[in-house]
Amino acid sequence: MSKLVIDSMIQGMDKNLASLKGDLAKVRTGRASTALVEPVNVDYYGSSVPINQVANVTTPDARTIQIAPWEGNIIGAIEKAIMAANIGLTPQNDGKVIRIPLPPMTEERRKELGKLVKKMGEDSKVAIRNHRRDANEAIKKDKAIPEDESKKSMDLIQKKTDEKTAEVDKIVAGKEKEIMTV
Repeated sequence: MSKLVIDSMIQGMDKNLASLKGDLAKVRTGRASTALVEPVNVDYYGSSVPINQVANVTTPDARTIQIAPWEGNIIGAIEKAIMAANIGLTPQNDGKVIRIPLPPMTEERRKELGKLVKKMGEDSKVAIRNHRRDANEAIKKDKAIPEDESKKSMDLIQKKTDEKTAEVDKIVAGKEKEIMTV
């Protein structure tokens, strides 16, 4: 029983880490990333589809995102979708591809983003600690688990929690470094 609880807790923590990584990928760092336009959905023949399903999204250099539609007639719809997504970027359409230049970030904006990244990391740690609390409560409630096994399980839960919070710190530190370097 305690193994199931611990395995479930670890799965929850891993999902939380994956979510954190995904959220951090969307934070602008001053360097072009295709993750900045991933949330954009394009109206394609009456249905809303992600931009990467109707075009190649690439980063030819550190300051530009390039979108090459597979069909030339949807370039206007892609440009309109980027503007409507309100992601703070202005597309430039040359008739064949859309280029999105990323302006350099100010020092003040970098510091704001650093604070945002730290907050996201702290929220992730809180979620990890909630998984720990739930697992500890489940083990305490189960009277079928002997006391010594219960103690070992709680020690393992704490060890795994410490590992996952350290991983969050490492991920956040890497993202902060990426934001602060020009």
